[in-house]
Amino acid sequence: MNLPEELNFNAVSVESIKSEVFSSSNIHADVLRLDKLHPVVSGNKWFKLKYYLQQAIADNAKAVATFGGAFSNHIIAAAYACNKLNVKCTGFIRGEEPTNYSQTLLDAAALNMQLKFLSREAYKNKQAVINESPQMFFIPEGGFGIKGAKGAGEILQPVPNLAAYDYIVCAVGTGTMLAGITNASLPHQQCIGISVMKNNLSLNETVNSLLTDEARQKQVNVFHDYHFGGYAKHTSELIAFMNQVKINHQLPLDFVYTAKAFYAVCDLSAKKYFPENVRILFIHSGGLQGNRSLIS
Repeated sequence: MNLPEELNFNAVSVESIKSEVFSSSNIHADVLRLDKLHPVVSGNKWFKLKYYLQQAIADNAKAVATFGGAFSNHIIAAAYACNKLNVKCTGFIRGEEPTNYSQTLLDAAALNMQLKFLSREAYKNKQAVINESPQMFFIPEGGFGIKGAKGAGEILQPVPNLAAYDYIVCAVGTGTMLAGITNASLPHQQCIGISVMKNNLSLNETVNSLLTDEARQKQVNVFHDYHFGGYAKHTSELIAFMNQVKINHQLPLDFVYTAKAFYAVCDLSAKKYFPENVRILFIHSGGLQGNRSLIS
């Protein structure tokens, strides 16, 4: 069985979230459970990798390479996808080689991904790394780019009655998924991204650069106040919220992305940001494996 055959699109569902914070304003909130698509190539990862991998295969690339951190969802998804497609793969990992690998890196190595560690300074100059390895087909970190956004535009396809929603909300790292979703949204819909990084104010411009139509810029907004300390950082409040959501709604979240984004949806609802009687679709973008860093 190859990777596309493993992807369980039939498992992806739209589930209603019943909560006082929503019902008090007559808000109907649903979650698109992309996390059910695959246990490793989870959530938005397949969509952002899809067209890059197709291009690599069409180009008869000898090897695929990409970038990411020690707990990167993108790294483990790329490793799994390339292994299933029988394509050699290299991961350039941010930071010096650790004495003890994270479980993410152990799993990536077990999937035959060659790991190469870069100092944080060297990691900033990715183009130099790319120039030194012309034989490799490089996928940008996080699947960023036109091909990644094109794939992310297919995320909304499983949503029945998409037109019923007024707002679509997701977590934002590179901005690729938010751009793709905005490109695929309907004219009356507002797409909101919750940045998981601290002071990454250039995200707005980055997202705009991937939009297919300048008019789409009026449909998208990025919030920067829900990072909980920065990328992969968390507080006890966030962890408590994440655990309570799982108990109350049987909705597993990860502290790096989806818990921050769903917290934002609830907080913005409580602060009456959303008008009454609207429908909100929250995108569960997967990435649950990131929670393993809490106990590593």
